[in-house]
Amino acid sequence: MPVTPTLRASVVQFEAVPDRPDLNLKTIRRLADKAAKDGAQIVVFPEMCLIGYWHLRRQTRDRLLHLAQPAGGEHLHTVTKLAEELGVGIGVGFLEVDVDGQLYNSYSLCLPDGTVHTHRKLHAFEHDAISSGSDYTVFDTPWGIKVGILICWDNNLVENVRATALLGATVLIAPHQTGGTNSMSPRGMQPIPQRLWDNRAEDPAAIGAAFRGPNGREWLMRWLPARAHDNGIFVLFSNGVGRDDDEIRTGNAMILDPYGAIVAETWVADEAVVTADLDLGLVPLSTGRRWIRGRRPELYDILSRPQGNEVGARAARFSTKPVRV
Repeated sequence: MPVTPTLRASVVQFEAVPDRPDLNLKTIRRLADKAAKDGAQIVVFPEMCLIGYWHLRRQTRDRLLHLAQPAGGEHLHTVTKLAEELGVGIGVGFLEVDVDGQLYNSYSLCLPDGTVHTHRKLHAFEHDAISSGSDYTVFDTPWGIKVGILICWDNNLVENVRATALLGATVLIAPHQTGGTNSMSPRGMQPIPQRLWDNRAEDPAAIGAAFRGPNGREWLMRWLPARAHDNGIFVLFSNGVGRDDDEIRTGNAMILDPYGAIVAETWVADEAVVTADLDLGLVPLSTGRRWIRGRRPELYDILSRPQGNEVGARAARFSTKPVRV
C-alpha cells in the first residue's frame, strides 16, 4: 500500500441539537461538503454529535435505548453514503446499542470505500447505563497510514495514547465534548458563564477570552500537545461548541503535529472547520518516535498491575474525595 506523503484533514466544531439526528446530519453534510471542497481527505466531527451529549446523563435507560442505534444503523448508513459521495473519510460520534442491548459512547470513521471502523469509548462516565469499551481501535486507511480513535476522556489517560501509537497509528482522531466543565479539581476547569455565550454577538471579546482562557484552550495546552509529542503522532482534536445542556463547550478545534506544535486551530465562538495538510514525513524522526525506541518494557509491569484503589470511570470522574497517595 503506497504511503501518502501528505494527508489533508479537517476538524470540525459545531453545536449539536439534542435528540435531533435529522438536524445534526444536515449540519454534518453541510460542513463535510465544505471541507471536501477545500480538499480534505478526512473530516472529523465531535463526540456524540449525532444526538448531543451532556443531556444524556439526565435520561432514563429506556430513553437512551430510544436514541441509540446499532453501528450498522440508519444514521451511520447515511454518513457512509455521504463519505462515498464526497470521496472523503467522515468521523461521527453516536450512542450505540449492540445486539444484547448494551449501550456505548461510540465513534465511527466512515471511509470513502464503504468501510466503517467503530471505537467504543474506553472510559465512559456519562450514564450508568452506558458501558465502557474494551478494545483499542487502530486500522489501515486508503491513504497508506494507520489511524487510531480515542474518545474524549480516553485521551486523558496517557497509557491509551501510547498503546494506540504502539499499535501503529500515526494519526489520532480525538473527538471531544469538553471545555467549560465543572471539574472536581480545585485548579481544574470551571464552567463558562452562559451569559457570555448568549451575548457572544454583542461582546465577542468576552467569549473569545473565555474560550482561550483556563477553562478552554489553556486547559488543553496543559496536556494535549504532550500526547502528540510523546508518541510522535498527529492529533485531530474536534470538539463541541456552545450550549451543551447546562454547560458551554469551548470548541478550540485544532490539529497538532508529532512535535506537539499546533498546525491549525480556531477559538471562534461558532461552528468552524479547521483544515491543514499533515506532513507525514515528520513522523519517523519525531522526538516521540525516537524516544519510544528507548523504552524498557521489562520495567513497566507496574503499569498493568492493579494498585487496589482502582474505581470505575464514573467514580473517578465525579468523586469529590481526595485520592490517597
